Amino acid sequence: MSVRREYDIAFVGLKPGVHEYTYMVGELFFESYPPQEFSEPNAKVRLLLEKSSTFMLLKFFVDGSVMSSCDRCGNPLKVDLWDEFEMLVKLVDDPERMNEEEEDPDVFYISRGESLLNVENWIYEFVTLSVPTHRICPEDEQGHSTCNQDVLKKISQLEQEKQETQNPLWKGLDKFRNL
Repeated sequence: MSVRREYDIAFVGLKPGVHEYTYMVGELFFESYPPQEFSEPNAKVRLLLEKSSTFMLLKFFVDGSVMSSCDRCGNPLKVDLWDEFEMLVKLVDDPERMNEEEEDPDVFYISRGESLLNVENWIYEFVTLSVPTHRICPEDEQGHSTCNQDVLKKISQLEQEKQETQNPLWKGLDKFRNL
């Protein structure tokens, strides 16, 4: 996977304080990563970098949408993204050892001699983490599911058939299921 320079931040020349960066994340961004569970990403990542002499606090704000499918019926579904993440980047003499020993995933070490910070992988990770794990069609104004009703009926039929064809040998074990 190649590192793209547009995600490099030259922090050495930055004055102490807060600096803001904005990244637009679309299909082209995800081409160099493994296939995703979503398509048509349209995300805006706002990064606030607070620089100090020995560390940088990075705050990522993810906003946008992706296309996915409903977990229940399979219909195409537009999913809104919104999340916030923080990373603490510390400048140290031995970053490899420190990164191996660090247990907190939100802390990352770089060498004091570094002049660039690449945020591409963090953007990928945070946009991907912003996609909800449970995606279901929303309800309409009356509170009814907008899922594909034909698919829901078929699922109901299959569940009923499954219950009817269960092996009677296991029937008595149902009473122990919720113990």
